[in-house]
Amino acid sequence: MTKFIRLLLTLGILTMPTMPTFAAATETIVLGMGCFWGAEKRMGELAGVTDVESGYANGDIAGNYEAVLAHENAVKRGKTTQRNHAEVVKVSFDPAKVSLETVLARFWESHNPTQGDRQGNDVGTNYRSAIYTNNDAQLASALKTRDIYQAALTKAGHQTITTDIAPLKKYYAAETYHQDYLKKNPNGYCGLGGTGVKFPGSVAAKTDTPADNPPLDAKTLNLKRQLIVFEATDCAYCKQFKAEVLDKWKSAVPIARTYNTAPPAGWKLEKALFATPTIVLFENGKEVSRYTGYNGEQPRFWKWLGFHLLTPEQQKIAFEQGTERPGTGSHLDEKRPGTFVDPITGAALFRSDTKFDSGTGWPSFFNPLPGALTEHVDSAHGMRRVEVRSASSGIHLGHVFDDGPKPSGKRYCINGNVLKFVPD
Repeated sequence: MTKFIRLLLTLGILTMPTMPTFAAATETIVLGMGCFWGAEKRMGELAGVTDVESGYANGDIAGNYEAVLAHENAVKRGKTTQRNHAEVVKVSFDPAKVSLETVLARFWESHNPTQGDRQGNDVGTNYRSAIYTNNDAQLASALKTRDIYQAALTKAGHQTITTDIAPLKKYYAAETYHQDYLKKNPNGYCGLGGTGVKFPGSVAAKTDTPADNPPLDAKTLNLKRQLIVFEATDCAYCKQFKAEVLDKWKSAVPIARTYNTAPPAGWKLEKALFATPTIVLFENGKEVSRYTGYNGEQPRFWKWLGFHLLTPEQQKIAFEQGTERPGTGSHLDEKRPGTFVDPITGAALFRSDTKFDSGTGWPSFFNPLPGALTEHVDSAHGMRRVEVRSASSGIHLGHVFDDGPKPSGKRYCINGNVLKFVPD
């Protein structure tokens, strides 16, 4: 530096340039919403969020999956008073693109914060709802948004928020196989996605949630007997249930779908919903049974429904391979043009023009409709026979023998009590 420049600096005519200061590009906050698989996916869908990492936070033990599970077992047995970690996600976001309030609005909307040590199918202190903050401003926002959302929940008839809100003390990243779990396993466990109550003024959920999602209108439903499927927008199992069951629905029981967790006005759920899909059977506006979760087990679902639609005598035939006494079953003398269908699914089994009088005392047919039945070897009672079941529900129907009339030469000997006749 020359003497001349030093003189200019001394006189204040020239100043040295200073390095500009920059605000941090991202901010982080730690959120507990039950199982971190769904929480990671849900928070990662929010525009402005740059990264979401699954982890464990604010416990008094080692921070790994095995330690958390073992400690929770000890908590349940009363063997320890140390606090367990909560399964959490560390959410990194760009404050220039998304505000902390919007991140917290997505948090409140995406789970049920009133359930205490529970979320979805998961029960335990490690599944508690939680907000763990990094500074006083985050803590103030967490408390403020809690109070705002509590007012909305109370108005909608929900209970008090139990979310643990506190400064972040400990955080451990979860194991690699837990990171991006639902991206690696698209059909993995999916929570319900919240109470259905929107955060007042929130736009956080508008990118992936149908507008408003009002409860179903009771006037459009069947008061005597109605099935309702409670779904979530980002639930792979819901899509699977729709493709495998709903898209082929022929059952006489009407069925409706909703993204709202509330029942129709004036109708009653026996308890809160906690996973999707949940299929609830209502009779006279009251829940009589529910089927929670679906992963392709169609016979199990139809058996659940069948126990509510069939009489004890029908159940014994359908689910225990029973047989009605000859000459006592339904439809033995039915001769009208029409279709015999599965009593649960409504799927067509036989046309009446394939029915004949076999003299056995059971309705008999020489041909089923294509794809209507499945055949199974039956070695019960010291005999080797071929059992036939409904392909749609899996219920037992009867047996098939090779002593029928032409053109097939087959005799499908069917229990009439597990047939429903629909005249043309």
